[in-house]
Amino acid sequence: MNTGRLEAFTDGVVAIIITIMVLEIHVPQGSDLRALKADLPVLLAYVLSYVNVGIFWNNHHHMLHVTERVNGRVLWANLVLLFWLSLVPFVIRWIDEAGFAAAPTAAYGVVLACAALSYTNLQAQIIALNGRDSRLAVATGGDFKGKLSIALYLAAIALAFLEPWVAIALYVAVALVWLVPDTRIESLVRK
Repeated sequence: MNTGRLEAFTDGVVAIIITIMVLEIHVPQGSDLRALKADLPVLLAYVLSYVNVGIFWNNHHHMLHVTERVNGRVLWANLVLLFWLSLVPFVIRWIDEAGFAAAPTAAYGVVLACAALSYTNLQAQIIALNGRDSRLAVATGGDFKGKLSIALYLAAIALAFLEPWVAIALYVAVALVWLVPDTRIESLVRK
């Protein structure tokens, strides 16, 4: 089967995830900028989460544009990825209510790490179906950025119990690595 329905379904789920995230943001208690100051950390966590979900969606979009066909395994791998992404609003809400404490900050990393592992599995399932000589297989190669991201997420999860802000800095670092879409895949999309 082709990728059209998978892309449409994923787009819809990601749109819902982003909508839920923004609906979870509390309005400041006041009418001036000082009122916003108390909510600024959670607002920045929302921005980071929006960027992270956007990064997964963007790379997913590019990956599917170089994918010729999908099967049941790919569909299930995609559902697992969407499951982990759907937990992003939950952990943001936990951070909002508990502050940037160790457990919610680590949970944020667990969700991102599991989403990254799921994305890697989805990529592997697509390559297994489309072949080692497929455009996606050639473009991803050893997937250094993917492996680096998972390692940084795992380090951040552990560090969250020592210093949550160091973990947040690592989550930001991973997002910065991925802000520019994977040029290996993007160059194939243009062809």
